[in-house]
Amino acid sequence: MKRGKVVLADNHQDMLAGERTLLESMFETVFMVADEASLIEAAEKLAPDLIVADLSLPVTKEINIARRLKKAFPGIKLIILSVHDEGTAVGECVVAGASGFVLKRTAVNDLSPAIETVMKGELYISPSVVQTTDKANTAPKK
Repeated sequence: MKRGKVVLADNHQDMLAGERTLLESMFETVFMVADEASLIEAAEKLAPDLIVADLSLPVTKEINIARRLKKAFPGIKLIILSVHDEGTAVGECVVAGASGFVLKRTAVNDLSPAIETVMKGELYISPSVVQTTDKANTAPKK
């Protein structure tokens, strides 16, 4: 059974095709935008159940996109897509209100379980991020 509405915000055309195909199999309505202003406008008009947004959208002030979206639309679930795998980026997004953090390089495998997890009200972080953070925390100190 398909869910309601999702807004996909990503300005990288190569990523959009795969993400859109997945989202169309899971949601009744998939609305795509390529910048922050269009994302805010779409969220206001559609009241989506989920937003999947690139952390580095044009005009975006990085982490602030998560903060602004959650402030304006507190009930919306938010998954951040990013090329950044540093624990600080993940932590800042989660503190700002993101329900999920998916690395773009692993989105093919991670986006579907991220959506399932987030839609149940749980937090999802790409396993690759967790592994990278664990390695950084256990690396010998110089």
